[in-house]
Amino acid sequence: MPQLYYAGPNRQPLAVADDAIDAMLKNGSLSPASLVWEEGMAEWKPLQVVRPGLIKTGPPSLPGVMPPLNVPAIDGATRSHEIDYKIMGDDMQIVEIELDPQETVIAEAGSMNYMEAGIEFETKMGDGSNPKAGFMDKLMSVGKRVLTGESLFMTHFTNRGTLKQSVAFAAPYPGKIIPMDLTQLNGELFCQKDAFLCAAFGTKVGIAFAKKLGVGFFGGEGFVLQRLNGDGKAFIHAGGTIVRKELNGNTLLVDTGCLVAFTQGVEYDIQRSGNLKSMVFGGEGIFLATLRGHGSVWLQSLPFSRLADRVLANARGTASNDSGSVLGGLGNLFSDR
Repeated sequence: MPQLYYAGPNRQPLAVADDAIDAMLKNGSLSPASLVWEEGMAEWKPLQVVRPGLIKTGPPSLPGVMPPLNVPAIDGATRSHEIDYKIMGDDMQIVEIELDPQETVIAEAGSMNYMEAGIEFETKMGDGSNPKAGFMDKLMSVGKRVLTGESLFMTHFTNRGTLKQSVAFAAPYPGKIIPMDLTQLNGELFCQKDAFLCAAFGTKVGIAFAKKLGVGFFGGEGFVLQRLNGDGKAFIHAGGTIVRKELNGNTLLVDTGCLVAFTQGVEYDIQRSGNLKSMVFGGEGIFLATLRGHGSVWLQSLPFSRLADRVLANARGTASNDSGSVLGGLGNLFSDR
């Protein structure tokens, strides 16, 4: 049977399971006249018209069809679920999200840390922002996710109970979790391909391609960036200390790996880091990211690639007992081993 939606707080569409209808009728959350929608319907209609067999309690049914709800049909442009959250920790942070009954949060597979009883999770293809999408549309969506190096699937966590319940998601490496309110960012945010952690249901998680060839070859993050669209809260993660910069027509030069996210109005390009001598011996890389325009930019002090390089370099160094000396491994040339 198709997924059923009802008009929740602020007239936002919320998913509801058939077996939860009776309890919601009893506590007054729904009535037989409440407007609902399911896939295939052209307009919102009363619950008593769409699923009359589910009404076992509550006030008498009202005749006739109510006027359409003053929101668009579910087509990817719906309001996101309104979630509450708190971020705990310092360098290895956790974001705990509180879900009202029937609220849902979507997350990258494997990022869940703990959850309370009453919350159920389901692995799905795509972010669920467009319930009307067919199989091929979902297949195209997950195909794009492969380009960002993410899992084919996303996990949907829904509170199926009657009380508020919490679910928490952990950062994958030392750094900070950044809460993003997409309503304050004109509904769109671009971020590095592995930055997304979780978001309110209704958020569209897609990809964007850099427009210039040079960015694809030398931009560190390549052609592909993650694009988040919606009007709810999303959470991204980055390494080390996070700095937010505001651009007002000026230009910012950044190490290509230190860019985390930016908003609409910011143009992303790359340029050479200096003359040939600086490029080869400067230690700052051959290219720098160039950000210009009007908008917000988030930067990280410790990209994961830089952290991994240091760990690997140190691991190779421990193979020698003389790795801490001035001569380092050269001392082995004169040893008897």
